Amino acid sequence: MSARILIVEDEPAIREMLSFVLDQHGFNVVEADDFDSAIANLVEPYPDLILLDWMFPGGSGISFAKEVRRQEYTKNIPIIMLTARSEEEDKLRGLDVGADDYVTKPFSPKELVARIKAVLRRTKPTALEEIIDAKGLALDPVSHRVTLDDQPLSVGPTEFKLLHFFMAHPERVYSREQLLDHVWGTNVYVEDRTVDVHIRRLRKAIGGKGHENFVQTVRGAGYRFSTKVC
Repeated sequence: MSARILIVEDEPAIREMLSFVLDQHGFNVVEADDFDSAIANLVEPYPDLILLDWMFPGGSGISFAKEVRRQEYTKNIPIIMLTARSEEEDKLRGLDVGADDYVTKPFSPKELVARIKAVLRRTKPTALEEIIDAKGLALDPVSHRVTLDDQPLSVGPTEFKLLHFFMAHPERVYSREQLLDHVWGTNVYVEDRTVDVHIRRLRKAIGGKGHENFVQTVRGAGYRFSTKVC
């Protein structure tokens, strides 16, 4: 599943360039051009990483980084600061408030992408590679295989992404809208009820030994993945 990156940058040309480069590398990009819009993006689905300018309308990178680290649900989101400031004192100040890396403008897009991937590997080293197992139902993100008691299952690409997300976030209820954002992405228009169709397909694909009951409907709320079958 592609990482979601929040770009906080007030210069349109730089923001558009960053968005284009990251989109080309398969990232899911969200943009903000001032402090308030950046804060408004600290909601589910939360960013996997924040590219943060030093100064922008309504606040500063320092104050925004402090806010990110203050909130319980965002405090572990990695931050890369982007700025023209190259003095050591400024770099230390950025790192002191919780930035994970520091890139000085002008920078090479290739270098920036490499830095992003390195920070994501460091902060979420197993998120995209670790095999997830739930009572014999196993999903391997690297080989893109799903097995049930070591027997291969035929799972469609969307159902695979849906199952991967569910298994990586067990016991938590997600609405249709949240699942659309996490699995389909915010730039794709899909009807809410499409989620129901893929849920049915997923249950059918993993069914046979009761594992279809792991994908549970929570009335009035959405869906969750749980091995605690009621």
